[in-house]
Amino acid sequence: MQKHPSKKIIGVALALLLGLNLACGLSQGLGQANPTPTIDLNSSGESSSAQAENSGAVAQQPTAATVPAATQESEPPAAAMPADKAAPSGQLAERQIMILPGAEPPTLDPHLSGDANSAEYVVEIFSGLMAYDQDLNLIPDLAESYDISDDGMVYTFKLRDNARFQDGKAITAEDFKWSFERACDPATGSHTADTYLGDIVGCRSKLQHEAKEVKGVQALDDRTVQITIDEPKGFFLAKMTYPTAYVLDKETVENGGADWYKSPNGSGPFMVDTYAPEEGGIVLAKNENYYRDPQPTLERVIFVTGSPINPLEGYTAGLGRIGLDGAYFDAIPVGTANMPQVTDPNNPLSKELHTVNSFSVFYIGFNVNKPPFDDRNIRRAFNLALDKARMVKLVFQGNVPVANGIVPPNMPGYQNPDLSDFEFDPEQALQLIADSPYGDVSELPDITLNVSGAGGSAGPLVEAIVQSYKDNLGVEVNVEQTPWPDFLAGLNNPKMSYQMYQLGWIADYPDPQNFLEVLFHTESTQNHGGYSNPDVDALLDQARGELDSQKRLKLYQQAEQLILEDAAWVPLYFNVEDWLIKPYVQDFQIPPIQIPKFQYVKILADE
Repeated sequence: MQKHPSKKIIGVALALLLGLNLACGLSQGLGQANPTPTIDLNSSGESSSAQAENSGAVAQQPTAATVPAATQESEPPAAAMPADKAAPSGQLAERQIMILPGAEPPTLDPHLSGDANSAEYVVEIFSGLMAYDQDLNLIPDLAESYDISDDGMVYTFKLRDNARFQDGKAITAEDFKWSFERACDPATGSHTADTYLGDIVGCRSKLQHEAKEVKGVQALDDRTVQITIDEPKGFFLAKMTYPTAYVLDKETVENGGADWYKSPNGSGPFMVDTYAPEEGGIVLAKNENYYRDPQPTLERVIFVTGSPINPLEGYTAGLGRIGLDGAYFDAIPVGTANMPQVTDPNNPLSKELHTVNSFSVFYIGFNVNKPPFDDRNIRRAFNLALDKARMVKLVFQGNVPVANGIVPPNMPGYQNPDLSDFEFDPEQALQLIADSPYGDVSELPDITLNVSGAGGSAGPLVEAIVQSYKDNLGVEVNVEQTPWPDFLAGLNNPKMSYQMYQLGWIADYPDPQNFLEVLFHTESTQNHGGYSNPDVDALLDQARGELDSQKRLKLYQQAEQLILEDAAWVPLYFNVEDWLIKPYVQDFQIPPIQIPKFQYVKILADE
């Protein structure tokens, strides 16, 4: 995690970045990506994403939107909305600038990103064949149209006539061919290619050094990309929305060195104007060559990074303390500590609060190949020893639902009402330990919980978990914090050393497969804990190719129950995104997954 730049550095850097744009008199602020990673792009262990990851991510992004534990904001002095802020007129402001708090991403390379912090930027800068709109409709993106063969294995995409990189260069089928080859090249080091592109014929062979080409991707002509997969899969198109499937400009990547992504030639609705997270900001500018409606109205999206100013203070009192007089955060994620203040009906801020249930889950993961969690009884005991309902209620003040399963209950087309989770029962937990080869808690090896963080307090949730295990089992759990990029690297290491870890996963696409198969199939590279159950694999394999929605639903329900019975995780809570959004910010929606959102936003003028 980066050190916080001084006020002077932030003020000078952003004054240069904003320059004339803030001089126009817009009183707005920065709102944004969670200041620290969150369990779904949002908790520190985040919102994937983080988003999270909170996360992902999290895993999103994670990976997929993965993120570390819940972000807590310190309580700033009570602050009223500035008296000089008039109501918006309905007319567009002269300058279209949005300011948000931001976080430094581990990478902006789409083929390497796998967390919600990275995805916050990547989905705005790059694009692929398919996308989700604001209503979560799966739509052609750089593709104008597509056809699927009768056997469900060959997808033929026709590119738009106006498909362009940001510099105006046409995007061709060969660009996609090269991009897929790069993502599946072992030298690239993608931790997400196998998960999201592994269905494509030849992808895994190339990843495993068994082939030089991804034969399942062909450029039939300049505008036609044909992709062949290994078996029919109803969710394959959704995977094409994930950053690993995004198109890149070969010339920029090959000539730009290791940091090419800091000044990329992308194709998304925005482009990188300034990448200076250590100096105080990341600025995205409108891509004038963007190919699809709606065209962005915002001229700039400015993420303030490493700011010493509290997000709520920056939203209510402004950013003058860091040298940005007259500027405010336009939108901010709200931490648990500030929820009583912003939900108070007597507080004007309550009218600016927006809440959405994200497709994300936060959890404690076990490394089932490392003692003592290679023993099923021990994993079950560590589930039974947590009073999750009470703990989540106290830590999050009743604002998030406790998780009794893996797939978020608001996942479209998926329900599992008969799911049976572990009820709090410390006596049974101790009995399970007594029945294990260890015989008694005193014989357990030292246990460490790995979380994302930069030192200091690990946060109230982690503290509650550690205290619960001490009180209910008599087990001392050590906590080890690691900066988010290093924490991700540890997770992605094939020989992961963590015994247990706190993380979050935010959906990459709205399908239970993105949780159950991606996170628990024996062969999945996102199965960080090494969980393996042949019966679960068989159910997931069958569901993968099942086109009957009801049969598919039942298969996933059975798989989810078996995973819970094996205690591969301790599911903690399903995340809820709470944001404050200024009244003059129009059409800024908080999606439940990591998708582009700033191309829809407009800044209204004051009356």
